[in-house]
This record gives sequence, C-alpha cells and structure tokens, in this order.
Amino acid sequence: MSWLNEIFPVRKPVIAMLHLRPLPGDPGFDSGTGMRGVIDQAKRELDALQSGGVDGILISNEFSLPYLTKTEPITAISMATVIGELATELVVPFGVNVLWDGIASLDLAAATGARFVREIYTGVYASDFGLWDTNIGASARHRARIGASDVRMIFNIVPEATSYLGARTLDEITRSTVFNANPDALCVSGLTAGAATDTAALRIVKDNAGDTPVIVNTGVRAETAQLQLSIADAAIVGTAFKVDGKFENAAEVTRVRELMQAVDDVRMSLV
Repeated sequence: MSWLNEIFPVRKPVIAMLHLRPLPGDPGFDSGTGMRGVIDQAKRELDALQSGGVDGILISNEFSLPYLTKTEPITAISMATVIGELATELVVPFGVNVLWDGIASLDLAAATGARFVREIYTGVYASDFGLWDTNIGASARHRARIGASDVRMIFNIVPEATSYLGARTLDEITRSTVFNANPDALCVSGLTAGAATDTAALRIVKDNAGDTPVIVNTGVRAETAQLQLSIADAAIVGTAFKVDGKFENAAEVTRVRELMQAVDDVRMSLV
C-alpha cells in the first residue's frame, strides 16, 4: 500500500484543483472586491468540487500568472488566509501548491495542515518564467526543519511550460529522481494547465518509477479517464471541471459529476 491508499479510501483517486483568483501582489488582483472576492469565489468552487464527488483538493494560486519561482511573502500569507476561511467546509483531504515555489509550498502546508504539496523539486529547466533551478537537498531539509516530515511531496518531473536542460531521457530522469530524491509521487504534465498529458510519457514514467506512485497532472477529461488511469495511479484535474472546459472559468458541479462518473466506471473495471 502506498501513502495514496492511506489518505484516500479509493483506487485511482482524483484530486481536484481549486484555482484561487489573483491574490494581493498579483498583476490581476481585483482591489475592488479584494480578498473577500477571492474567498467567496473559492468557497463556491469548493462546494461544486466536493458536491461533485472528488476525492481530494489541491489549492493553488493558479491565477497568479505570470508566476515567480521564488514568491513574495504576501502570496503564501494570502493563501493561508483563504484556507483558514475554507477550513470548516473542507471535508476531503487537501494539499497546497504555491506556484512555483517549493519552499513556500512546504511552509504553507505546515501552517495549514495540508497533507501534500505538488511542486518542481528536481532538475534545471528553461521555462517561460526564466531559468528554473531547484535544490531538493535544501527542500528536504527544510521540510524536516519545520516539522513537516509527514507532508507528502509530489514532484512534477515533466512540468508545464518548460524544457529540461540536459541530454538525459525521460526514463533516465525518472530512475535517477526516484533513487536520489525519494519523491512521494511523480507528476507528468502536458504543455499547460488543461493540456493533455502525453500517454507515452506517462507510460515511460510509470514503467521506471518502481513503487513510487505516478499521477497524471493535466488534461484528464471524462473521455480520456479510462486510458490515462489505466496507466497512472491517480489524477489531478482542474480545467475539465470548469464551465465549458475552459481554464479561466469556474468549476461547475455537473462537469465534476460527469468526470467522476467516468472515473467510477474505471474503478468498477478494476474489481
């Protein structure tokens, strides 16, 4: 049994993205509605996601575009404020992701009781946000130092909007990441949020990850759930749950239920 089985009482769990609207300090922040607007929207979308039957929630500052690789303190502080407002309404396990800052994600998890984080913890990349470097040794020690050793770290080893610097193949990257960094899970993504994850890449990571769970991170939809969850151990879903399946829209319960029904069909086929 993996930690996924300990946290989620189902096979092939679906973790829904709760995309927070722009926060203070972000270029798109609405100073007119302020934090109250961010919180109220988050509550509405949380209700849609949980009512639709998702297995977990991953809270992220998805609308903080363009992202920083080292965030300003106001971002995690604002996210903690939102989570505090949501705390009594969260009925499924939740995680956090401060885009794209692995240390801030761990800090936020420790402060709010999140069970897991998702971030880029290994590798060096050329990205839309500049040269993107990581330091898993520092991140692992930081997790221990702040008393968050029970917070699971999900590594996105095929992240969006980036290209890995180095001549290694994906199977080599997977094996060395598992050996050297001891990730709690590996994520495989498409080009952007909502973009389909390449099933060939997903299969390569799964075949080389050993006992480490592999999660399909983007582009899962009702019509692709069977294929992608035949490979991956879990899915993280955001865009497919939104009105018209568009990234910029809000989550709606009917689309959540539709996709979760498709996932239930996958689970039934595994019995």
